[in-house]
Order: sequence, then C-alpha cells, then structure tokens
Amino acid sequence: MSLSSLPQPPPKPGAAQHFSSGLHLPAGRSQRRTALIAGVLFVITFVTSIPALLLYQPVLNHVGYITGGGGDTQVLLGAFLELLLIVANIGSAVVLFPILKRQHEALALGYVTARIIECVFIAVGILSLLAVVTLHQDLAGTGGNQDALITIGRSLVAIKDWTFLLGPGFVVGIGNGLILGYLMYRSGLVPRRMAVLGLVGGPLICISGTAVLFGVISEGGAAQFIATIPEFVWELSLGIYLIVNGFKPTPIAECINVPGTPSADDTVHA
Repeated sequence: MSLSSLPQPPPKPGAAQHFSSGLHLPAGRSQRRTALIAGVLFVITFVTSIPALLLYQPVLNHVGYITGGGGDTQVLLGAFLELLLIVANIGSAVVLFPILKRQHEALALGYVTARIIECVFIAVGILSLLAVVTLHQDLAGTGGNQDALITIGRSLVAIKDWTFLLGPGFVVGIGNGLILGYLMYRSGLVPRRMAVLGLVGGPLICISGTAVLFGVISEGGAAQFIATIPEFVWELSLGIYLIVNGFKPTPIAECINVPGTPSADDTVHA
C-alpha cells in the first residue's frame, strides 16, 4: 500500500486554498505583514520627498548660492531624505511584486522597473546638488571667477530640475499611476474606486510632464499642480489603506506562491 492511498486529513482552518497544482504557503499573517510594510514604505515616500523639496529651496531658488554663504547642512539633509526616498520607492515595489505577479507577472515586473528608473533620475538629481555643495564649500570666497561658478551652479541645478520632471514628473505616472493602478484595480486588492485614482492620475502626470517639456505650461505652475492631485491622493490613500486594512480578501491575496508555481494568469483567469 502506498502512502498516497491512505486517507488524508482535512485542511486546517485558515490554510491557503490551491488554485491549481503547486505548493502554496499559508497567507494570513504573511499577507498582512506584506501589506503593512508596503503601506509604511508608501507613507515614507511622502515623509521624505516633501521635506526634501523644501530643504532644497536655498540652492534651487537662489542663483548666487554657490558663491554665497550657509545653507549646506540644509541641502545635505535634503539629499539624505531623498536617499531614504529611493530606498522606500524600490522597497515598496519589491515588497508588492510577489503578490502583484499573481495578477500579471510582466506588468508587476514593469512596475518594479519603473520604480527603479524613477529612482535613477532622483539619484542623478541628488548628485547634481551635492556637486553644488562641494563647489560652494571649496571655492566660495576664494576670489575665483564668480560668474563662472554661478554658471556652473545654475547648470547643475538645471539638471536637478530636469530629473525631477522626467522622474517624479513623468515616470511616476507610468509606474505608480497606470501600472500599479491597473494591477490593483484588476486584482481587487484595494477598493476599485481607489485604484481608479491611479488610472486617472497616471495619465495626468504624464500629460502635464510632457506639456512642461514642450513649454506648453510652466513647471510647478497651477496646471501642473492640479494635474498631480489625483496621483498624490492615490498614493497616499493606498499607503494609509494598506496600513489600516491590509489587502482585501481576493484569490490573489489568499496565498503566496513558492517559486515555480503558476502565476495568476495560469490560475485565477484559467
């Protein structure tokens, strides 16, 4: 008699159910922990990015910063906050990937990629402002060519402005808006009305960023600000919802795949 012919005990209550053949791990606490971590990371992106932008104001808005005095510590603190922002951005995508890939693995990978590209732009912007700080510390007040220093400083600040436009001002609309909004909408992991904010806000971010690129609207103007509101509300509400409520009960959230098991495209939509 083989072991497979012996009667099998009924599954324990709360154990994850199989969609098809393959090994799954119990969801419960693991899913709640994943949602909590993702939510906290989304909130951290707001806690770091907004203060960082405020701390950068002396170098962004004062043409003669590089030849003047003071303000370096403030800019360095802003750079540190943006480093934390990079960690939170990539971390949120990596944490969500194992669950989102059950809905659509290619799009889930695209979301992680979009987050990484966004962070590359942010990192380039950080480097440009750190270069301004270095020049300010080394050359300000040395009697060098002040006009040349101001020109270099303005060029580095212009790089920061462009990285902000192309990263948070465009790529975010594709990643956090369209891709994440679509995956959350289709999977039902969060209320679909909430996910619609991402589907609406994402294109608005991309359109406003493109309009700024071609000079149709001014960067940081009222039109661009209004266009960012749905995306802002989407990301903030997503973070808070995941912290407070976790994922909604759906087939996608019932279990976590062990590597090598079918994706959602092979199971849920079969």
